[in-house]
Amino acid sequence: MRYAVAGTGSRAGMYVGALTGEHAGAGELVAWCEPNPTRAAWYDGRVGASLPRYEPADLERMIAEERVDRLVVTAPDHAHADVVARAMRAGADVVVEKPLTISEQGCRTIVEAMRETGRDLVMTFNYRYSPRNSELRRVIADGEIGRVLSVHFEWVLDTAHGADYFRRWHREKDKSGGLLIHKSSHHFDLVNWWLQDVPVRVYATGGLAFYGPEGAGAAKAGERPARGTGAPADDPWSLDLTADERLKALYHDAEHHDGYIRDQDVFAPGITIEDDLGLVVDYAGGAFMTYNLTAHGPWEGYRVVVNGSEGRAELDVVERSWVEASGAVVDPSANPVEQAERTRPVGERLVVQRHWEPAREVEIPAGKGGHGGGDAFLLQDIFEPGTREDPLGQAAGVLDGVRAVCVGIAGNASLVSGQAVRVADLDLGVDPAARELT
Repeated sequence: MRYAVAGTGSRAGMYVGALTGEHAGAGELVAWCEPNPTRAAWYDGRVGASLPRYEPADLERMIAEERVDRLVVTAPDHAHADVVARAMRAGADVVVEKPLTISEQGCRTIVEAMRETGRDLVMTFNYRYSPRNSELRRVIADGEIGRVLSVHFEWVLDTAHGADYFRRWHREKDKSGGLLIHKSSHHFDLVNWWLQDVPVRVYATGGLAFYGPEGAGAAKAGERPARGTGAPADDPWSLDLTADERLKALYHDAEHHDGYIRDQDVFAPGITIEDDLGLVVDYAGGAFMTYNLTAHGPWEGYRVVVNGSEGRAELDVVERSWVEASGAVVDPSANPVEQAERTRPVGERLVVQRHWEPAREVEIPAGKGGHGGGDAFLLQDIFEPGTREDPLGQAAGVLDGVRAVCVGIAGNASLVSGQAVRVADLDLGVDPAARELT
């Protein structure tokens, strides 16, 4: 199978690595669709060959000339719908990074192209494949806690990871849809999948509370130096692109081509996304979810509580226990004694407790790769479909993508109106509750 990649930023690395590594026998990389020659050239180095590079306007020509069977879309979120639809109409199937798209119009564009062409689309929801999340799905599916009545889901991004969304293009809502779409679509997909249910109504609140010139973090951040004039060595809010070989090559050395600045000041004007968000989401089956996303926490991880008619399941995950004031990410294994004394333990724990019974900890199998050990399983499903069993239905398609982003789309509308928004009132081009795209 002949593959091309649209968008050669950081996100492309996982797919390029798979096609030049463990899954090299499943396909061949034949071209890049990328406007920035420096970024494309860096990936040429990764694959050990100079592949043809096409401008986005020449996507159809690339698919025809290079006989592309499948396009991997890792372009910025706002470009997904256009690239996916054009690729399908040009004769290629698509693998698309989350989120599917950022708007109602984007959903309609993709759905219309699929109906018109009959082409295939694979969504890459890698957190479905993380063993800890799979085990929670299994607990619910096996009826261990009975019928699900409610879910509480809290996701914390720390000041290393969370701040980064406010340095790059994600800080502009018209490019990313905000964190409710770019980041939280992962989380909404998990809940949809855990419950095997469909969201029907969303109420959202929140805003830009910590970052930006008026944010709570700005006062203690001090006067920000002009870009290029240097920042204090211990400044946790500055990113030195030149200190990382990959970031330097993909962004610092590529700026002169397109003017994209990867290391913007997180307290500078121009941020149009939120950093602290809360939602209430109603599901068709009668359950509801309370959800919170914080992008400025002192630690990173998530907590999920699922209340059922016969008990309760609790999943606690700490991915990073703290970040030094210098901004350096702390290695939790470097000093385990100090970690035990000063921080919450890094790790994961799934506990099930039925009514009138003691709590039971569920063993979580080891995973492979990033995103909680799920990436390797996802890549196998993408590049070698059918070679492993999928009893939990982890492989995702366009309807899963629509169901995930519709929560964020409705949430963004609720932030504007101050009212709850019904998913049925959104013009998505398809009913998210549909069993298949027809």
